[in-house]
Amino acid sequence: MQWPDRVWIIGCGNMGGAILQAWLDRGLPANRVTVIDPRPSHLPAGVVARADAPDGMIPDLLLLAVKPQMFDAVTSMLAGTVGARTDLVSIMAGIEASDLRSAFPDAGSIIRLMPNMAVSIGKSPMIFFSNDADAALRSRMTGLFQSLGSPEWLDDEQQMHIATALSGSGPAFVFRFIDSLARSATRLGMDEAQAARLALSMVEGAALLAVQSDDPPGLLADRVASPGGGTREGLNVLDADGRLDALLYEVLEAATDRYRILAAEAKS
Repeated sequence: MQWPDRVWIIGCGNMGGAILQAWLDRGLPANRVTVIDPRPSHLPAGVVARADAPDGMIPDLLLLAVKPQMFDAVTSMLAGTVGARTDLVSIMAGIEASDLRSAFPDAGSIIRLMPNMAVSIGKSPMIFFSNDADAALRSRMTGLFQSLGSPEWLDDEQQMHIATALSGSGPAFVFRFIDSLARSATRLGMDEAQAARLALSMVEGAALLAVQSDDPPGLLADRVASPGGGTREGLNVLDADGRLDALLYEVLEAATDRYRILAAEAKS
């Protein structure tokens, strides 16, 4: 792996910290990393921490891992520190590539990235968009981030809102589903702790089966369900009047609409 000589990470909270640790585990020398965060915590040994950007230096890779509400403050702090050799990667939801280009006109390339917290186990979808995405940039970004999950490049930036709702927010929806399954089993009479363990174990195994199978999940569901059996009865409840599809459409629509609003607010 050809690591950049100078890596700056702006904000090292849960997501930024997970990405940093994954890179270090893969071989990025810690002395090439500068974390710029006024309140960093639990940084790996050898990583430089600062409250502001170093003077007279230009990073090769700049990762913006702060909340979108901090965009203006970050832009002011980094004024004059981004150059033509800088790959700027932003994981700020709702901050579009044009906003980033306006704020950092001298950057060599602008890349939007949407991971989720599964980066900590190398299982996050890594959703990319860039107006600068030639073959060389795609190869470089894929090489940097592929150990954290599966790279997916979007051709239309507006799909980033949908992708963020699906893959960025999606773990929260899955966690809620697991919790609801366990609580329903408890209501039916199972011990609460045992129901929670069974729900987690079941979802882990089912997800692995779905990933490893050549068949789509919908077909796998039908194969599990024998005619007249208990699984089919349960699926009949989920499928009645398209209720599950309707519910999840509403869930993703609400999240997508919120990300669109955040993008509009960032522009204003």
